[in-house]
Amino acid sequence: MVLTDRTALVLRSRPYRENDRMLTLFSPVHGRVDACARGCRKPRSPLLAASSVFALGDYTLYEKNGRFTVTAVSVIETFYALSSDLDRLTSASYLLDLCERVIQPGQENRPLFMLLLHVLSRLTYGEEPWEALVTGFMARFLQQQGQMPELDKCQRCGKVLGETDSLFLDIRDGGLRCMACREQGVPLAQAQRAFLCHCLRTPPSAWKAEPDRYPPLKIMKSMTEYHVGAVRTLLP
Repeated sequence: MVLTDRTALVLRSRPYRENDRMLTLFSPVHGRVDACARGCRKPRSPLLAASSVFALGDYTLYEKNGRFTVTAVSVIETFYALSSDLDRLTSASYLLDLCERVIQPGQENRPLFMLLLHVLSRLTYGEEPWEALVTGFMARFLQQQGQMPELDKCQRCGKVLGETDSLFLDIRDGGLRCMACREQGVPLAQAQRAFLCHCLRTPPSAWKAEPDRYPPLKIMKSMTEYHVGAVRTLLP
C-alpha cells in the first residue's frame, strides 16, 4: 500500500456526547493524533466504519485551536474478520495498546506502523498461530525501542553463548545471561532463543513454531510490559 500524510489506523475509539466518538489515530507521519468524529454513531453516518477500532484509511482532518475533527475518510481496511476469532481479536487489541503506549504526537514512526500493519494482516488473514505472531511483534517492537537484548552473548561477562549453554533472560535489564551471571534471570530455552532470532530476521509470514524453535510468549510479555508499562488488554 502507498502511505500518505493522511494515512492512519484507529487505535482507540471512545463514545463522546450523543452521536460522536473520540478517536486515537496512529499516523506513520504524524504519530499520535486525537480527533473527534462527529455524528459517526448515527446509523447512516459516512464515518461509521472509519470510527471503529482497527479501521485503516486516509483521514482528512480539520484543526482549530489545536483540536482535530475528522471531516472525511477513505477507508482502506477494517480487519473485520478478526471478530470471528476471539483469541486473535484480543491479541490484535493487545498490539494496538502497546503502540498507543509509545507513539507521540508529531513524531514520525513508519517502522512501527508498518510492523503493526503486517502483523494485523497475518492475524486477520494468515494461518500462523497468534502466539507466534504476538511474540514476534514484541521482539521487533523492543528492537525498535532499543530494548531488545543481544541474543548471542552474556550481557554481563561477554561470554559467547552456544547451543549447549544454559540461558537466562534478565527482564529488568533486558539482557541475556550465562549460568554464572544468571542471578534473577528467567530461564530461556535454546529453542526459544532460536525463535526470537528467527523473528528478528524474517517477515511475519514466517513466524511459525517448529520443533527446534517456539515462542517465549510469557517472557516477552513480561519484558515488554516492564519497559512500556501494563496495558489495558489481557492476552488470551
